[in-house]
Amino acid sequence: MHLRIILADDHPFVLLGMRAMLATRDGVTLVGQALTPTSLLELLQRNPCDVLVTDLAMPDPNGAIEDGLGLVRRIRRNWPRLRVVVITALANPSILHAVVSDNSVSALSKTESMDELWQAILAGVSGARYLGRSIVEALAHPQDDERPPLPALRLSDRQTEVVKRLVSGQSISEIAAALGCHRRTVSRQKREAMARLGVTNDPGLFSRVYAYGILKIESHI
Repeated sequence: MHLRIILADDHPFVLLGMRAMLATRDGVTLVGQALTPTSLLELLQRNPCDVLVTDLAMPDPNGAIEDGLGLVRRIRRNWPRLRVVVITALANPSILHAVVSDNSVSALSKTESMDELWQAILAGVSGARYLGRSIVEALAHPQDDERPPLPALRLSDRQTEVVKRLVSGQSISEIAAALGCHRRTVSRQKREAMARLGVTNDPGLFSRVYAYGILKIESHI
């Protein structure tokens, strides 16, 4: 067996731990590592690999490429044969459900051991999906009592369309092209929608959308 692996995480010490684990395994080539979504996509474009191990929350400093669920879906769309192992510190069931709805994506908590990460990599190569124990537990206990209240303000039609496309995995650039507007316009609509929904980042946005089915609520201008 020979595996080509790419690692992605914005915390160098996490990368160090994963590299140390892979160095003890036979038949593994570390193709490269990335600290941002932009550098990750560049790596994938230049280097064929079998498995990607990536953090879920890995913000791009320039905001050019989205992280989180949108990044995972973009990678799965552009490299459909690539097996993906997501590692995350998030425990939000709504986000995790969205991540593991793709059978080609395995998921582990950052609290899991490196041995379990290796099991997830092997499972992915064999065509199976691997879920870490912490992920399974989080999915089994949705923690409904901890959900934030519904937002008082609804989204405009354009904000709803932008959020719907974001949640489906489209990038800011792809949305701008589809809607015939500038990237800055889409970014502004996204920021305004997040402000109305009372969230400050992509994981919070996806969580609010999935938890309450906000996009199913009739919007207004």
